[in-house]
Amino acid sequence: MPHHHPHGMSRRAVTRATAAAGLAVLFGATAAVGRARAATQLSARTFDVSVSSPALGHSAPVRLILPSDFDTQPGRTYPVLYLLHGAHDDYTSWTRETDIEAFTEGRDLIVAMPDAGPTGIPSAWRDGPDYETFQLQEVPALLARDYRASGVRAVAGVSTGGYGAMAHAARHPGVFSAAASYSGILDTTAPGMPSLVDAIVARENLAPLTLWGNPLLNAPTWVATNPRAQAGGLRGTPLYVSNGSGVAGGSGDWLPEALESLLWPSAHSFTGVLALLGIPVTTHFYSGGGHSWAYWKGEFAASWPMLAGALGLPE
Repeated sequence: MPHHHPHGMSRRAVTRATAAAGLAVLFGATAAVGRARAATQLSARTFDVSVSSPALGHSAPVRLILPSDFDTQPGRTYPVLYLLHGAHDDYTSWTRETDIEAFTEGRDLIVAMPDAGPTGIPSAWRDGPDYETFQLQEVPALLARDYRASGVRAVAGVSTGGYGAMAHAARHPGVFSAAASYSGILDTTAPGMPSLVDAIVARENLAPLTLWGNPLLNAPTWVATNPRAQAGGLRGTPLYVSNGSGVAGGSGDWLPEALESLLWPSAHSFTGVLALLGIPVTTHFYSGGGHSWAYWKGEFAASWPMLAGALGLPE
């Protein structure tokens, strides 16, 4: 288990760490931003870490898969692959639904799976928590300080996590060396998308307007958080986008097929803007399919060579 110093770090050391991470201006130089409150070891390489988060107003979890040689190479730093979960799920989904732990065995990287709340929308809510800051500032600060993470990062996500991957990379150019979306919401203002976003929020018994406000009255917020509208920020970042057409030729389970087909125009709208901007993107638009892990597992595998290259790893 990695060695932590949750209580033995001086205030001066905390100040230096937060300043180095660029957080002092946002949170105050002496704030214990992103402190790990507890780490629970689940297996030889997998840990659940509870992160004290000023951005959320409470502690939130991140699941980590550490490199196989983490304990035997104490002077080494590692790139980080961030994997984001979807709506009505949580930070455990990637290890529950995929073989990501076995897949990364022997590969020199850290896998970080941060929480994004019950909706899986990792954004700064108008009236609520700021999951964007949690994922982009607080978790990376923790990883750099306690887990020897380097500054090299890639991000990938499913569903609302696919939204998060592209929104994060577009809104913060240069932070990620690659981004991948599997059935993500990539144009939040495309026909039907505001209603879908509202439904995701409402399903968790949250008021829809607490996310980004009204799509018309608060249009600047919707534009600022929309991957399609911010696509120019993705120039120079290797990208992977996949989506199924849904209803026709799918698995026969109508609900995930219908949802996948609803996202199809949004994904094409996003990649169409990338084409107009001359920004390359690897796409896999396939016939049928559903909004489920049965398809996302294969899409992650297909995007891995791009992600590995961006992280400086062999395929």
